[in-house]
Amino acid sequence: MSDSPLPARADASLEGDNLLVRLGGDWRMTGLHPAWENTVGNLRARQVVVRADQLGAWDSSLALYLRAARVWSDAHGASLTFEKVPDAAQKLADLLAKKPELPVKPAGLPDLFSALGGTTFKLWGETKDLAQLVGECVFSGGRFFRGQAQFRWRDCFAEMQQCGAMALPIVGLISFLVGVTLAYTGSIVVRQYGGDIWIADMVGLAVIREMGPMMAAIVLAGRTGAAYAATLGNMKANEEIDALSTLGVSPIDFLVMPRIVALFCMMPFLALYSDCLGLLGGMAIAAAPPLNIPTNLYWAETQTIVDLSDINTGLIKAASFGLLIGVAGCWRGLQADRSAAGVGQAATAAVVTGILLIIVADSIFAVMFNILGW
Repeated sequence: MSDSPLPARADASLEGDNLLVRLGGDWRMTGLHPAWENTVGNLRARQVVVRADQLGAWDSSLALYLRAARVWSDAHGASLTFEKVPDAAQKLADLLAKKPELPVKPAGLPDLFSALGGTTFKLWGETKDLAQLVGECVFSGGRFFRGQAQFRWRDCFAEMQQCGAMALPIVGLISFLVGVTLAYTGSIVVRQYGGDIWIADMVGLAVIREMGPMMAAIVLAGRTGAAYAATLGNMKANEEIDALSTLGVSPIDFLVMPRIVALFCMMPFLALYSDCLGLLGGMAIAAAPPLNIPTNLYWAETQTIVDLSDINTGLIKAASFGLLIGVAGCWRGLQADRSAAGVGQAATAAVVTGILLIIVADSIFAVMFNILGW
């Protein structure tokens, strides 16, 4: 006697007003089994009877077949009866029948006014959340100066190391390459007028006033801002922030403020470091052919164009950028959904928000410094 499995089969026939479907064989997901639509074809009846009197081994493929029978019967207004069908298969088919279908995506473009209104409400909600976080940080700062904040300098120093010393290699590399790029680009223009030495003026002002603080801020927005959002988002998903609030510990004092203070303190130093590497990159290109400008002459020309006000301008921008990156990273982290996907989305949003705030702030500083004559 052979132990090979019998193929699954389903036969449909009309018996008066009843549609009888007889099931037999072994129903396995790994094997071939008939589909309900192919079984009934064009047959119609007021009552459907599914009889499994010759059924062998079965798995979830039988439940899927019974679910299709139930859906077809409901769609055609026929009553459905099971005979000699395993109870477990019927229960599984009932569970599958209750599962909602996936929603169909609407065709065409969304309504313009609905999309505009939804975006406006979302932007207003984001603005309120950001204003609330900034206000809580201001009150936390007041508690800090009164000696009432739950602020730990140990955490702040650890964050300073992460966002300061650990970021030196990548900030230095990018700043040096930016200086090289500016020198090459500027040499194309200044050589047309025989003013090769002016390359030192252009690189010096561009690096110290704009590119040094900007490059350091963008690097930290992608490196540290995303890390802050991921850390706080993961803590929120694990309910650690809720636990702190339950214990009476302010998450703003304990988690947010050390990170913002660390970035605020370290960004000016990173900006100075970025300025030095940017000037070094420009100097290296100026000393090479075809410019062949001596290093001492290049440095002397840089000193004639760059003064303390330019350095202070860059430092003010850098400190402000540090605040914005810290606020953006912590804000997105506290907003994150309580899931792994939410943490990833928060990290991405922190980078985008941080860079957007940096660009907007830099534009405001440019207008403001121009008005003040700095």
